[in-house]
This record gives sequence, structure tokens and C-alpha cells, in this order.
Amino acid sequence: MSKLGLGIIFAAGLSALVAGSATAADLSTPVYKAPAVEEPLSPWQIRVRALYVLPENGGSVTGVPFSNLTYSSAVVPELDITYYFTKNIAAELILGVTPHNIYGAGTLTGLGQVGKVWLLPPTLTLQYHFTDFGPFKPYIGAGVNYTAFFSQEATNPAFSSLKVNDSWGVALQAGFDWMIDRHWGINVDVKKIFLQPDFMLQTVGGTYLQGGADLNPWIFGTGVTYRF
Repeated sequence: MSKLGLGIIFAAGLSALVAGSATAADLSTPVYKAPAVEEPLSPWQIRVRALYVLPENGGSVTGVPFSNLTYSSAVVPELDITYYFTKNIAAELILGVTPHNIYGAGTLTGLGQVGKVWLLPPTLTLQYHFTDFGPFKPYIGAGVNYTAFFSQEATNPAFSSLKVNDSWGVALQAGFDWMIDRHWGINVDVKKIFLQPDFMLQTVGGTYLQGGADLNPWIFGTGVTYRF
């Protein structure tokens, strides 16, 4: 065989050896995959809660010494909507209605139930959320409340009508979410609303009695959180 033929055979063998080595290297080298990137959470969040509304007992009728008032508590459903401006700062709006009975106390005890009324108390709070505790997400907040009173009715035969004036109040808040995953969680929340509306009672004889109701309710809530 000529030297040219031997050179061709040697070159072909060397090429095959190099190609085989490259293929083996390709098979043994792990393929790098970039880690999956989680999509950022939406700034919107909603909660559905059950509320226990516990008013303070207090108030008076002007001109009636040692008069006082008491109020029934209520358990109601509630919806709140939260918007996160940053991961720590958010605003929350709560929506719900509550029914309450009004009773005379002190020198008015003999009147028994004076009236009943429904409240629509939308409350807007600005919150600070703590984010360094894993699934435990505590927060505090403060804001403003506007309470509208409707379906007002005097229930004592001595009175023909009851009018409770809509009123502004200040709200304080503390609570937490326990997040089960990125979207779902359990919420516990407590609010204190400082609310002292004026009212007017009209007797069947046409006389008007004015006074103030010191409601100042505590609102205890628990429910489900969903972060979009």
C-alpha cells in the first residue's frame, strides 16, 4: 500500500476517534436549565369574613339625668378589598351591614327596647404589612369610617319615630393572614371604631327627644384570604 493510502486511512481513523470523543462528552455533560421565575403577585386581594360586631354600651338623652343606652351585638358576613401599593403598604375597604337593637338603661331602663336600626359602615384603612415571618403575615392599620343608618324604627309604643344621624368615625386595626400558598390564606382581624352618632326620638305626643349614642364598636373577624 502506498504512503498516500496509509495517510488517508490514518486521517479517517483520527477523525472518527475525535468525533466519538466529542459525542461522548456531549452525552455526559449535564444540560443547564434556567430556574423557573414566579410571576409577581397582583396588587389586589379580597377576603370573605364572618364578623362579630360588639358595640359598647353608652349614650344619653339630653335633659334626662342618668339616662343611658345599650345595644345588641351582631354576627354578619363581610367582604373586604385590599390594594397593595408596595409589598408592605396597602389600603383596605370593608363592606357589610349590621342590625342592632337599642335599649334604654339607667333612668330609661323601664322603656325596654327603644328601637332598632341597620348600619352600613364602610371603613377604609391604610395598613402596614410585615413580611419577614414566612407564611405568617401580620399587619396594623388606621383609617376612617363613615356609618350610614337605615331601616330605622321606634319599637316602644311611647315613640312614633327614631332617627339616627349618619356619622364619621376613626378606625384602628390589627390582624394577620396565615398563607397556605401564594394565593390562599386564613385571616384573623380586629378593629375598633370610634363612633358616636346623634339621634332623635319623637314621642306619640309630638315631642322630640335628642341625644347621643356611644356605639364605639369592636369588630372581630375571621375568614378566607385570596391574593390574585
